[in-house]
Amino acid sequence: MATTSVDPFVRQRELLVEWLDVRAEINRLEERAATLLAQRVEVMDADVAAAPMHREAIRRSIVAEYSAAGRMAKVTVEQAFTDARALCDDFPNLRASFAAGRVSAAHVREILRAAGPLIQARSAGAATEAEWALYEAAALEFAETEAPARTRAHVRQLVAALVPQTVAERHRAATAEQVVSVRELDDEMSLLQAIVPTYKAVAILDRLTKMGRAQRQHPDNRTPTLPVDVDVDADLEFEAARAEAEAAARAAASARAISTTGDICTAESADPFDPFDPFDPFDVPGAGEAYDDAMERIIAAGPVVIQIPIDGRGLDEIRTELLCDLLLSATPSEIMGTGLDNIHARIQVTVAATTLTGADDRPAQLDGHGSLHPDIARRLAGSSTGWTRLFLDPTGLVTETDTYTPTEPMRRFLRARDQHCRFPGCRMPVHRCESDHTIDWALGGPTRTDNLAHLCLTHHALKHPDIPEEFRWTARQLPDWSLEWTSPAGRTHRDTPPRRVMFVPSGPWPPEAEHEQAGEDAQRAPGPPGRSGAHSEWPVQNDTPPWEATDT
Repeated sequence: MATTSVDPFVRQRELLVEWLDVRAEINRLEERAATLLAQRVEVMDADVAAAPMHREAIRRSIVAEYSAAGRMAKVTVEQAFTDARALCDDFPNLRASFAAGRVSAAHVREILRAAGPLIQARSAGAATEAEWALYEAAALEFAETEAPARTRAHVRQLVAALVPQTVAERHRAATAEQVVSVRELDDEMSLLQAIVPTYKAVAILDRLTKMGRAQRQHPDNRTPTLPVDVDVDADLEFEAARAEAEAAARAAASARAISTTGDICTAESADPFDPFDPFDPFDVPGAGEAYDDAMERIIAAGPVVIQIPIDGRGLDEIRTELLCDLLLSATPSEIMGTGLDNIHARIQVTVAATTLTGADDRPAQLDGHGSLHPDIARRLAGSSTGWTRLFLDPTGLVTETDTYTPTEPMRRFLRARDQHCRFPGCRMPVHRCESDHTIDWALGGPTRTDNLAHLCLTHHALKHPDIPEEFRWTARQLPDWSLEWTSPAGRTHRDTPPRRVMFVPSGPWPPEAEHEQAGEDAQRAPGPPGRSGAHSEWPVQNDTPPWEATDT
């Protein structure tokens, strides 16, 4: 009787596809909700036009009504109205992608939040409409294929490339807004909050994490509470014998002592604790023997193994206690240096050579987080010995680094190229990841940069050969260093290495007919390459704009 083979992953794929459909429908509904809020703002504008003296009262009334009806916080509703208006008025392509379900509300939120410096520059006349359109197109093209967290870092870098002066000014102004506050919670706990520059916050968390993990991995470095001395039994028995001997001595001393003076016998009291005749309990029969017997029993029993208790605290608890210890025991001092000099954590910064020399003030990149003020980058460069010069290809990918040793250059290259774990959506920084052979070394995979990628422990384990094949992921590295992951169900997911160059148009965009010939003679570089599943708005071939690469 013939049997038909059943694909065990059919049901898994069906559930995944259905879940993706539901997520896309949620995105479409979120866009519809934003549109309704924008329409309500239009109605509010009409009310304000009719009664301009009551503008603030009208706004507060609307916010209160939607907050009560939607059971939402006032601040959340206010931000929702602001975002909805910006989305409908200034980002038509983003709104269309949102309505089609290709991006989520989280993607939209990150793109709108990051546009703040660009909005400020456009209001001041420092940014053109062409740069605004370029920001929307580039941000959307990235967001449709990446997670919101990665989108956040990318759009911040994009804004820093388009309006570097505005970003630097905002960084400088934000420094004055640093604050530390405490809010009391329940159970005698409090929330300690600090608004500090991002590079400091990242370094603080990294240092606390390394110290916390070291404390958990090396409990022998702690000072534990040990049990009572191993000689306790002998000491107890000796103390009992000594007390018995002391009592006997007191009894003897209280009796009459016989002394002879000629033929007359007299009785006189004696002091058993005379300093000239000190009392020694070992002189009493039985005391020394009791101590020796106890010691012999302990020696015969063998050594006592003392187990250091396991630290049962979680990493978050250890980090919090370390933070308190460091803050309460450390004394700020110019001798110890400033905060910049005392950072022993690891952060990765990319900065143009022209910025380091002071030729320009383009923001640097705090890899994985966004832009960094050029003055801070210069100060960090002056105290660091680990800077690496990067060579980039026209698309912004790292192709080479300075070499020092046979193996370290490859690691430097991979750290600079990957920046974080290369599983789609993961943002674990490279110094908490491990370099992995895409094709297993045991299976003949070479140790080359086109066969190596950083993976965190969680995602490295997904492709480990010890995992059963029906649950194991596979990965292959493409010529552009993208990693194409294949799930056990057969679905593919691509992760591309993050770009380090932002392209800014050096001519009119879109190009006009009279400038076509000039555009052909200008220096060109291709626009961001299309990604699988992306809905690219970038023109191709003869419509390619003249790009000016901003190296970082």
